[in-house]
This record gives sequence, C-alpha cells and structure tokens, in this order.
Amino acid sequence: MLPLHTLHSGAPRLRVFSGSPERMRSMFPLVLATAALAVLSACDGAGASVGTGLDGDVLVDGSSTVLRISEAVAEEFRFVESGVNVTVGSSGTGGGFEKFCRNETDVNDASRPIQAEEVLLAKESGVEFLELPIAYDGIAVVVNRANTFVDTVTVGQLKKVWQSGSTVKTWRDVDPTWPDREIKLFAPGVDSGTFDYFTETVNGAPGNCRDEFTASEDDHFLVQGVAGDADAFGFFGFAYYADNRDKLKLVPVEGEAGAVLPSAETIADGSYAPLSRPLFIYVRQSSLENPQVIRFVEFYLDHVAKLAAEVGYVGLPDPIGVLVKRRFDDRKTGSMFTEQRTLSLRQALTN
Repeated sequence: MLPLHTLHSGAPRLRVFSGSPERMRSMFPLVLATAALAVLSACDGAGASVGTGLDGDVLVDGSSTVLRISEAVAEEFRFVESGVNVTVGSSGTGGGFEKFCRNETDVNDASRPIQAEEVLLAKESGVEFLELPIAYDGIAVVVNRANTFVDTVTVGQLKKVWQSGSTVKTWRDVDPTWPDREIKLFAPGVDSGTFDYFTETVNGAPGNCRDEFTASEDDHFLVQGVAGDADAFGFFGFAYYADNRDKLKLVPVEGEAGAVLPSAETIADGSYAPLSRPLFIYVRQSSLENPQVIRFVEFYLDHVAKLAAEVGYVGLPDPIGVLVKRRFDDRKTGSMFTEQRTLSLRQALTN
C-alpha cells in the first residue's frame, strides 16, 4: 500500500491502495469525492488548511512513472481545494504529449525531457509550455529472485541485449559463464518515457531497441512478468521495484563508480549512472489563464518533494526546488534540453 499522505494533519486521511494503474484511475474519482466529504466533516476547528473556493477542472495525463506522484499531489490538493476536479490519467509520456500538443490536457507528466519532434508538434499546434522538473528517479534493472548467476550487469551488456538488431537469445549470449537458457525480456512500451530514456542512454537513440520483448505501459504487469518467470530480465522505474522488492532481484549496474544499486541516495547523488534521471511536469501556458490550474501547479511545486519521497521517488534538493519555482513564477516557456540533453538540472535551470 502507498503510505498515508500527511501534509494536512487536521483532516482525516484516506488510504490509497496499490494495484494496476487502470484500477487506481477507476477508483480516483471516488477517492476524491470521499476526500471532500472528509474535509467538510473535519475542518471545523481541526486546523485543516483553508482553500480559496476555486472550482473547475485540471486535466493531467502522461507518464505511468510520474502518475504516482501526480496522484499523491492531486489527493492532497483536493483536501485544500475541494471544488476543483483534478483528473489524472496515464497514457505514457509520448502518448501524453500527443494529447498535450492537441490542447487536450493542462499538464503532461513526463519521465524524460520533451523530444524535438514533440516540440515541433507543439509549435505547429500553437502550444507553448513550461517545463518543470519535479523529482529524481532511477531505472531499475531486475531479474527473477530465483536467478543466482546475474549479480551485476554492465552498460555494454545491457546494450548487447536491448539494441536494435540484437542477436541475443540466451543468457550465454550475454556472458559465456551464464546458462544456455532463453532470456524472457520485459520492458515498458514504446509510448513510455522510461523506454525512451533507457534506449537513448544505453543504446544511443530513443527507440533504438530490439522488437522481441514483452512490452506494457502497466508497470505492475512488468513486475508480475519478471516475478513469474525464472529467466526473466527487465527494466522499469525504481519505485515499482521498491514496492515489490520481495518479488524481484535488483541488479547493480556497472558505471564509472563501479557496480551500483539504485537507492534514494545513489539516485540523488548521481552515482547510479547512467540510469538516474529527472522527472517532469509540462504545463500548457494557455491553461494558466485558469486560476485553478495556477493554484494546482503552485501546490504541486510546494509539496512535491515530500510527496515524491512518500511514493518511492527522490525529491529535488531545496536549492533546485527554488530554481524550479522561479522558472514557474517567471512563466519561462520552452525546453531546457532541446540542444543539450545531458545537462544537470542545476546547469539547465541556471543557463
């Protein structure tokens, strides 16, 4: 189960249950409606935060990785602004950008920076946007818990397995000391920002990947797939491993700092390289004509460090968070990563 969110201790809290993203989304309107009733019944003299009486809608879609953070923020926001209806969907980073660039959503969750073709699509549609980093994440490389021979993996071995045109079929094709058994591969689908980030970082270009693997935008499905096959090998966001560490074996990745496991510490300090990454929300500038959207984004940036940590991610350090808020306050549009995609957040935000 996800932890209780405790930003506003005066109101009773609701417990959010884990499950597939589809199940969670189907429950979300009920959760929000119940939350509103809870606030009404408990805020008299209880010290709960007072809202501004706003109403209207905020439409959020995009990354299944960032979904967990945006749902946590939306839940807390609803305790404060009960008249605002926040809808959080999960079409994947790429699928979300398609909707965003068609003016269908206010906010797009993204687990990688916007790509050049998406920037062009936004421009063609007259969509200007604000790019706001909100947390750090790592991509977990995992095998089945019964696997006794994969103790570390190099970036070169990952590329050998996953690159387009790969001829790897068995474990022995990766390392001659490993068994001559077929590898069963699991990974996010092609609309996923995690897929794009992994393939760009490991294989050299977004989407540069073999075709023969089991793909899903549902990270819970990937967890179940790896947990259910002794010869499974896969990758997905670290938070989904953290929720299921009793079912999976986490594999250290050998980078410049040696073999490193992802953790809150190694993701935050960048030593889990090259598979640590920032996460983002993108806000449509025209949506900021609506006061409920402004209020939601302000609330998001004020509380995301705490809430991201509660649902398994790494909050931004305070100095970086201040720079992100300044970027929003200044309504600075466009992407920081169009020309250089390897900048650190500090470099990007101060350029």
